Amino acid sequence: MKKIILTAAILLSCLSVKIASAQISLNINIGSQPEWGPTGYDHADYYYLPDVDSYYDINAHQYVYLNNNVWVHGAALPARFGNYDVYHSYKVVVNQPTPWVHNDVIRKKYISYRGRHDQTIIRDSKEVKYTNHWRGERGNSRKVVVHRTVRDNRDDDHRDHRGDGHRN
Repeated sequence: MKKIILTAAILLSCLSVKIASAQISLNINIGSQPEWGPTGYDHADYYYLPDVDSYYDINAHQYVYLNNNVWVHGAALPARFGNYDVYHSYKVVVNQPTPWVHNDVIRKKYISYRGRHDQTIIRDSKEVKYTNHWRGERGNSRKVVVHRTVRDNRDDDHRDHRGDGHRN
């Protein structure tokens, strides 16, 4: 009987002990950022586009722009921004919910970035963390890296080890 009580007590004590576990929560959305997004950010919710005083919602893949005093969400910018080039314009990362609600503050803070074209974008980055970003995993808008296949031995008779077709 003592064995049963002792076993039950040990079992209950094991079940009642809460195991402490350390959790690290990292929110990385590099893969969902567009290839024209700025480098240097592991996470971004919105880009502010100072040249057109608009936003890009990264998670929804939509632009947010002012139209007749109403903030509109759309897959593309309106025709009035036809000359705007997202690849060569400056983008400011804004990590706050609905930043357009505070557009007057954001516009004043980042007005000096209008007309700047010196920002490195993800597509042009050589950083390792962006390597898988544009290898074709996320759709047709990404650059696809083509790997050469290994030739069979018959081709080795015609090429030297450099692979240029010339013999020493």
